[in-house]
Amino acid sequence: MKNRYIDLIEQTFDFPQPEFKVTEKQELQFHGIDLMELIEKYGTPLKFSYLPKISHNIQLAKSWFKKAMIENDYKGSYNYCYCTKSSHFKHVLDEALKNDIHIETSSAFDLNIVQALKKEGKIKSDTYVLCNGFKRDKYIENIAELINDNHDNCIPIIDNYEEVSLLNQAIKGNYKIGIRIASEEEPKFEFYTSRLGIGYKNIVPFYNKEIKGQDKVTLKMLHFFINTGIRDNAYYWNELRKCLNVYVALKKVCPSLDSLNIGGGFPIKTSLGFEYDYEYMVSEIIYQIKTVCDEAGVPVPNIFTEFGSYTVGESAGAIYKVLYQKQQNDREKWNMIDSSFITTLPDAWAINKRFIMLPINQWHKEYERVLLGGLTCDSDDYYNSEQHINAIYLPKFNANKPLYIGFFNTGAYQESLGGFGGLQHCLIPNPKHILIQEDENKNVTTKLFSEQQTADDFLEKLGYHDK
Repeated sequence: MKNRYIDLIEQTFDFPQPEFKVTEKQELQFHGIDLMELIEKYGTPLKFSYLPKISHNIQLAKSWFKKAMIENDYKGSYNYCYCTKSSHFKHVLDEALKNDIHIETSSAFDLNIVQALKKEGKIKSDTYVLCNGFKRDKYIENIAELINDNHDNCIPIIDNYEEVSLLNQAIKGNYKIGIRIASEEEPKFEFYTSRLGIGYKNIVPFYNKEIKGQDKVTLKMLHFFINTGIRDNAYYWNELRKCLNVYVALKKVCPSLDSLNIGGGFPIKTSLGFEYDYEYMVSEIIYQIKTVCDEAGVPVPNIFTEFGSYTVGESAGAIYKVLYQKQQNDREKWNMIDSSFITTLPDAWAINKRFIMLPINQWHKEYERVLLGGLTCDSDDYYNSEQHINAIYLPKFNANKPLYIGFFNTGAYQESLGGFGGLQHCLIPNPKHILIQEDENKNVTTKLFSEQQTADDFLEKLGYHDK
């Protein structure tokens, strides 16, 4: 009978996979990185960022759109934007910007990051900076500062009826804008329409009333995004078609309109059984856009995307040590980790977000069904089968042989939602963070980005240290 953990995985999934393989020592590697060596060097808990994966995903997406445009004889251009809210870290932006991409921002301080990157030459004067989100004083001020400094490709995406007036007051010369469509949400949502943007039926009237005839403002872009992302289902294709109908109607009264932003929404791998045909979806999207435009007799738009999670999500992971196993009742075995899910993977407990979870070592041992618990005293600090693809199985716990586990594809949102460097629930510290990079010869290097938080870090923030 095959009852080793590696047997379970090989019988359940197509394994090994491009990013995961098990060595002769029965230890897991991630993109060829020896994770046990990382543990021995830095200890646990730790987070790591494998930066080459960012460039890899960007280049893949670019190749899919290029191929789809050639196959469909599509005359527009494609522009890849990175949605900075997914991860604002400098090492992420530095890696992404190696790939001739553009930027999408969400709030005022994003523009401070853009200005810092411009000073370093990482963002050029012709880089598109698309400014989404609900805009108040500071955001308007920072947008205006960038445009007034001759960054002509800074395009604020209008989210509400007041924003054109506010921008007019702050911007000295001519400028470009986009308009965001308030898409209709799936029936399962408790609300029917996105709180972001302007309703489908109101786009053309809004343009005619507030923008048409203004010498200062040029409408260049229509922005479309739905909360559930780019999925091959009737809901997505129906919303895309509605968006294209708006584009055609708007193009007929606004000749300057030449770009369609289809937002983000590419999913990332959340289990070893993940399946998604990215190339097919890109080809079908380009085909649908071209078909609608050809039927209406209008030129096809330039295409923009704003991939956030897709860009950075699969580049990172978190590694923990199983400290202890608690037997609760007859059936529950709780493996207690040396950190907190609330602190380090907030999406796991807040919205039952799934991540790939695998042991780092002991793949040849027998397996058992377990629950995973964090160090806080909060009953929600756990990870179980609701977040996992099915029941959680791990090699059997042995107090004399430490077991390490990894969560993978955690690179989007977790640090910002967890309040990186700030106060944490029950004062469980942020773990150390490691950067993994490759040079042009594919030589791998690691370096410490941040140490684990200390008691002094917390005490200072709580006001216990005199300043």
